[in-house]
Amino acid sequence: MHNLASVKVGGSNPVRIMGIINTSPESFYKKSIFTEKRIISKTAKSMEEDGADFIDVGGMSTAPYIRTLISEEKEIGRVTNAIEAIQKVSRLPISIDTCRAAVAKAALDLGVEIVNDVSGLKYDEKMIHVLEEYTPSVILCAFGEQPIRGNHIIQTQKLIDQSVKIALRSGVSKRNIVVDPAIGFFRKKAQGVLFTRISSDWLQRDLVILNNLNIVRGKYPILVSVSRKSFLGELLSEPDPQKRLYGSLAAETFAVLHGADIIRTHHVKATSDATKIASDLKNIKKGL
Repeated sequence: MHNLASVKVGGSNPVRIMGIINTSPESFYKKSIFTEKRIISKTAKSMEEDGADFIDVGGMSTAPYIRTLISEEKEIGRVTNAIEAIQKVSRLPISIDTCRAAVAKAALDLGVEIVNDVSGLKYDEKMIHVLEEYTPSVILCAFGEQPIRGNHIIQTQKLIDQSVKIALRSGVSKRNIVVDPAIGFFRKKAQGVLFTRISSDWLQRDLVILNNLNIVRGKYPILVSVSRKSFLGELLSEPDPQKRLYGSLAAETFAVLHGADIIRTHHVKATSDATKIASDLKNIKKGL
């Protein structure tokens, strides 16, 4: 049995929905950006009513194809402002989307229960000390500090296993670990720092991983985040993230049918409905 904060995930549990609230104006999908407390509170309440099980708060964009690095102080200011606004209107578990120990600590001090680290705990060596102190639930993304090559599935599994070992050494329970195959973060080249360099085609890598989620996951529940991402733009020949809703829903549905336990998304209501239908169709007995 696995839990992300107080919510049971994986196995026979329903597919869970994680709503995204970005406080970073640099984020690639502009309609997901919220900076005013009043709007953040309204958005969080709406997400809860629309079926979200968690809210993921980020203060610095991690899109690999743009320069997004900001100071820790600015990131902390953004996320603490959002966390306080969410907590006024919602009791949903909050996830802090950060790879920085100081930011994670500031969020955990406010009662946040989940750390979502796109670097799989490998970017900031101090992160392990924060985990030791607070023992939160964690979401571990596949991430490599050195260029990788070879079989996409095997390499993704290796990177995730490395992060799982770090989390376990820090005292995090294996029951509170969720893994993420990092769709969109494996690139030949990028302007940002939070990506894994590969020599092969990044689009093909993402498609292979989505087709093999049940292998990649290993022993842990798997979270998939494909909402509005650039691989959809490539497939649809659509450079504008605002025009990728239907592609996002199709990819999220595909992920559910192939084993996703949690879907992280910008559009909670639409994803919640699509996920319910996909789950019901997946679980119905053949021939009935």
